[in-house]
Parts: sequence; structure tokens; C-alpha cells
Amino acid sequence: MANAIPYDNARQHYRPGGAPALRADTQSVDALLKGYHPDHGPNARVPLAVGANRGEPCQPDLARQLQANALIDDVDLAGAQLVATDVLVIGGGGAGCAAALTAAKQGAQVMLANKLRLGDSNTVMAEGGIQAAVGEDDSPQLHFEDTLRAGHFRSDPELVAQMVMDGPDVIRWLIRLGMMFDLEGDRPIGGDLARKRAGGASAARILSYRDYTGLEMMRVLREAVDLDPGIDVWNRCPVVELLTDEHGGCAGAVLYNLEWRAFVLVRARAVVLATGGAGRLHLNAFPTSNHYGATADGLVLAYRSGARLRELDSFQYHPTGVAWPHHLAGGLISEAARSAGARLLNGEGERFVDELAPRDVVASAILRECAQGRAIMRDGRIGVFLDTPTLEMENPGILAQRLVTLRHLARKCGIDPAREPFLVYPTLHYQNGGVVIGKDGATNVPGLYCAGEVTGGIHGRNRLMGNALLDILSMGRRVGASAAQAKARVMASRAGIGHVHAWQRELTLAGLPLSVKAPRLFPDYAHFDLRVDAGLHADTRTHGVGSPR
Repeated sequence: MANAIPYDNARQHYRPGGAPALRADTQSVDALLKGYHPDHGPNARVPLAVGANRGEPCQPDLARQLQANALIDDVDLAGAQLVATDVLVIGGGGAGCAAALTAAKQGAQVMLANKLRLGDSNTVMAEGGIQAAVGEDDSPQLHFEDTLRAGHFRSDPELVAQMVMDGPDVIRWLIRLGMMFDLEGDRPIGGDLARKRAGGASAARILSYRDYTGLEMMRVLREAVDLDPGIDVWNRCPVVELLTDEHGGCAGAVLYNLEWRAFVLVRARAVVLATGGAGRLHLNAFPTSNHYGATADGLVLAYRSGARLRELDSFQYHPTGVAWPHHLAGGLISEAARSAGARLLNGEGERFVDELAPRDVVASAILRECAQGRAIMRDGRIGVFLDTPTLEMENPGILAQRLVTLRHLARKCGIDPAREPFLVYPTLHYQNGGVVIGKDGATNVPGLYCAGEVTGGIHGRNRLMGNALLDILSMGRRVGASAAQAKARVMASRAGIGHVHAWQRELTLAGLPLSVKAPRLFPDYAHFDLRVDAGLHADTRTHGVGSPR
């Protein structure tokens, strides 16, 4: 940071309206990633000591969560309300809503539990768009190849093939629900869907609505859920533990009702985890673009119940998070800006990377500029310029008409994006790995299904822009259909947290402390302590994960 170029000096090098040539780069992609991406380095991973992935590498901050003790014990559940349902869906983002709608349509009784409120999720914050091969110059095969290549060929090919084949029908489903998409020529009705090219894609297949596609998607999903009599929505009810039966299958979950300040035991024939990612753990001390509830709850609970995980050392850092001002650090500037032609410039006015390379490449290139002294420093914050003034000069009106969210963010930052470039720096954005699933979203734990960012296998070690929104709806609908078949099963005769006691024994044998507890539920700066909030017996041991310090 000491070698960064002062902001005023960088502005002197900056020439709006210019077209600087891309600086030649002799470093290979592999060397760039290994040298600068946060997933690499001497302290980037540790082996897990317990659980189904024992001995496998994991990001250290996440490992502390996965190897923690439960938040509750049997005594805490005495007198808890007991309810029952066919399908319990945990998480009210896009994946959870798609699963709930599909299960209810097939006649299952569905309970949808949300940590915050219905729709309050990363889905609503997705700006750039959704990928689907609907163009005449495109095909699911090209989409399949792009996805595998961007994920460094670590994806599950069967899951990827299923997702890309689902793409066109997912778009039709959304349109039937009432979702708006941009059309060619900005015609209000009729016409073809407008398509953009994403970084790492070989064809233009991003479909969007302005630069708040996720918000528009969540609008129609939320309305559909609200109008469905087969779905019982429970807001402000985070899950704190899964329930298991005597055979190790998932038989429901323990919720904590934040309004009642009481636990609720939910017996279910099938449980769907759609809890999202881990951004609010601020892994590797990075800022994040994620919503407030993204604290890896689903990973922690699935792992404790015996589910296998994958790619636990791989996370996506979106290249263009806000770097200045400090209080907005990590806020997302959509890839839609770079897709439209916005360039990245260092403090010397150089273009140093193809802006539409895969996200891990672009983020690593920015981090390299910072490490090698070509970054820009403003009020102690470092980053590079996102050249929005030149974008506006080359495409008059684009900021007002197509990049609406960007303009709102610029106003918060106190800048005019048509006159002043953003200062950007990578932000923790997406959890590439997660729970291992089959083509129907089933895990190795009977009765437990997963969909969305909590899962692994589709994106490999890097995700293409727009594939997340397709993933959550493709797999969400498939999981809902599979889970709905559970309505014909007999409810487990027993359901409890016996797996927690086995887990505690495993922690003890591995020499790990029982005082560290997870899931975190909320970020550290929330100062939320479940035991205090619930009025439970005092725990005088060392504070655990998520407890105030």
C-alpha cells in the first residue's frame, strides 16, 4: 500500500475518452492465479480434522465454523413448540422460493423458513443477469463448455449439462410468472430478448433487466410464494440445528423465532437447505458484496449431520467492489458495466487486463497491480479505476437508461460516474464449493436436499456471471419436485439432535474445543448472542463463534 499512487496523481494520468492499449502480459493465467488470488498462498487452506471431509483442504476461517460445536443442546429444547410439514425449505431467496413453489404445485405441504424476510437474500442483490442459451448463434453445448472452462474443469459435468439444458425453460417460466427482461432496441413490448456477453463466455447469452435483474426476479418469485396457499412462510426464523432420526436421516430442523425468542421444532419428511453462501464471514479479511445473512449456516449444519462437501478452499472475489469511500467498501458494481465496455485502469492510466476475462483472472490482475505499486490510493483505500466516464462518452445515456443501480451507488459514493471513475477493489462475492449433491439435489444424508449457493459441483473453482441465477432456479425447481415426493413417506418415528452428541465426541477426540460454536447466524458486528437472546442458562466457557467478545 505504501507504493500506491496518490489519487490526485492518478487523476492526472487518467484521460477520459481515451482508448489505452491493453498492456502486454507474459504471465500465464495459472501463474497469475497462484501468485495473487486469495485462494492461493501459504495460509490459504488447512486440513479438516473431523467430519466427512476429514483431511481435505478448507479455507481456515470456514474450517473454524465447520469444526465447531452446536449452538444448542437437548436441554435447550424443553417445551419448544412442535410443528410438522411435508417439505421444510430453509432459505427464502431464489433457490428456496423455486423449490417451495414446485413442491407446493405437486401437492406437498410446504413450510418456508427465512432467517430475515422472504426474498432478503443474495438473489435480490444479483445485478448482471442470468445466462441461458436462447440465441441463434448460441447453444447449450457452448454454454456447457464455457462453464467447464471457467470453472477450471472442476465442475460435475452431469450437473452442468442439466443446468444449461434447463436454461431456456427457466426463462420461459420466469416470463410466465411476470418477470420483465430487456428487449432489443428497448422496445416496451414485442421483440427479441436483449443479450450481452459475460466475461469468460463465447457467446452473448446474458439476459437481464436493467442492472437489477435479481431484484426483478425476486419480485415475481416473492409474489408467487405469497399467493400460494400451499406454502406457509415463517419470517425471521433462522435454523440453528437439523433434526435427525435413529438411522441418521434428516427429519426436520430447529428454528429460532426471533420475534418470539423461542425455539420451534419442525418435523418434516424432506428438508431443503437453500441458505446461500458465506460472504459475511469476511473470509481472508475481505469486504463482501453479500447480504447480511450469508454466514455459511447451511454448510455448517449439513456437515455436522454427515453431508459431504467439496471445493471448500475456493471462493469467488468479484473484481469490481467499491474501494472508496470506506463505509461502502465491498458494495458491488455489476459486471454489466464491463460487459457494456467500461475499462479498468491502474494509477498510471494503463489498461492491464481484458475486462471480460473470467472473474478470477480479472480480480487477480487487480490484486497484482496493488501488490506491484500501480494501484491508486485515496484516503487510505487502494484500488484501480473503473472508467465509467469514457463508457458514457462512447454510449450516451447508458448510465441513466441501462446502469441504473450503478448511478444510485455513485450517488452514495458522492461521485458523478459520467465525470469521475469509480475506485474499485475485489470483493468476496461467491462460494464456489459447497454440499455435494446429485442431479435431484439429494445429499448423502437421507431426507436432506440442497439447492443454490450452499451446493458445490456446478461452478467448479470459478463461476461465470449469470450462472448463479440459472443455477438457483434450475436446481431449485428440481429439488422441489424431488422433495415433494416425500409426502408419501411415513414421518420418522423419532427426531432429535442425537447427531450433535456424536459430533461432540468427535471434536473431543480430535482435540478441538467444545466452546467454539456455530453457525454464526449473523456477522460478528451484529453482537448477537443466541443464548442471551433466548434467555437460556448461562454458558461460562470461552466465547464461541459468533458470541460477543
